[in-house]
Amino acid sequence: MKSIARSLLRTARCSPAGGLRSRSTPCGKLHRPKLVLGIETSCDDTGAAVVDEAGNVLGEALQCQREVHLKTGGIIPHVAQQLHRENIEQVVKEALSVSGVSVNELTAIATTVKPGLALSLEVGLDYSLKLVNKYQKPFIPIHHMEAHALTIRLTNQVEFPFLVLLLSGGHCILAVAQGVSDFLLLGQSIDIAPGDMLDKVMFPYVARRLSLIKHPECHSMAGGKAIEHLAQTGNRQQYTFRLPMQQYRNCDFSFSGLQNLINKTIIQKEKEEGIQEGELLSCVKDIAAAVQHVVAIHIIQRTYRAMLFCIKNGILSPKHATLVVSGGVASNQYIRKGLQALANANSFAFLSPPPRLCTDNGVMIAWNGIERLRAGLGVLNSTEGIRFEPKAPLGTDISNQVEEDSIKVPKLRKILQLAS
Repeated sequence: MKSIARSLLRTARCSPAGGLRSRSTPCGKLHRPKLVLGIETSCDDTGAAVVDEAGNVLGEALQCQREVHLKTGGIIPHVAQQLHRENIEQVVKEALSVSGVSVNELTAIATTVKPGLALSLEVGLDYSLKLVNKYQKPFIPIHHMEAHALTIRLTNQVEFPFLVLLLSGGHCILAVAQGVSDFLLLGQSIDIAPGDMLDKVMFPYVARRLSLIKHPECHSMAGGKAIEHLAQTGNRQQYTFRLPMQQYRNCDFSFSGLQNLINKTIIQKEKEEGIQEGELLSCVKDIAAAVQHVVAIHIIQRTYRAMLFCIKNGILSPKHATLVVSGGVASNQYIRKGLQALANANSFAFLSPPPRLCTDNGVMIAWNGIERLRAGLGVLNSTEGIRFEPKAPLGTDISNQVEEDSIKVPKLRKILQLAS
């Protein structure tokens, strides 16, 4: 099949000549910086980038599949796989070409191998192993969520440890980053992730439910973006959805029950307005605003408990604590403002990568490769036995300890007032 998605080529901080800059060591010898090619195919975007050890993005390319998946109403794994196969060679070539770096000059090749869609991960790994074997380069397998967590160290000077909230279409995770590959897992979604919830309520169930693809303001938007856009002019107080997991004092998340409640509300409103499934409700903006609000409150409340837990147990210092928020949903400004207000109220620094680095991209994979290269962790000279892993936990799970502490979270009214 022919891909209709267009390549978005982005570059940053290249040297004036487009090539590499060497520097002299004290003994007069030239030092060539470490260079890593990162390749990302965990879901529906094909990304590649070349990053050096100083954090300079020498070249980047990204092939976005969004237009294709909007037409099919959601990500179909075998379609995503085919698009990755069509695009990966050209994406890698573009990233290398813009960087002025040849494969022979690379120090290593880093690639997402877990977690993600199996058919998508397979394409990236197969292509990477061919490059690794052909050019005899070290290989660095990357955990996709670790890469999201460490991206902030590319854009900001952040020391370990820090609290990180990873919000994406496939994951919702609270963890403490103690080192490059050293994470304490505080909580995660026990069913679907916020990106899934936002997309599944609005897209791909769009034809049967809210039909946002027919809305004149949203026909080209993905689900989460459509909700955020419509919520700006909606009245969230018109609908009240019960906050999930109030009886559990832990840092886990749950969105499936909320999704069912929202679907019931949509069905009821369709009956009241006398419309069929697939037709546009008049109250769609109000529903979008209410959905976005309850998702934000759920996320903020669990994050609040994580902060209190980390301070109580000495995992983070109250004087130098940082909250990092990353992943595609981190670009939602309503959720982001609420989290920033929460951080401010608890004397946490708040940091988030720029929106383009919050979504899946090759830069974060290359940077994770640099981090691992410098730390001497997971750099392989033999690729025998390397496999992709669709499901893979992040770090050491201490969520039971969080629940045992049973920390009560104060009311969020004042924090939400700061965010409004």
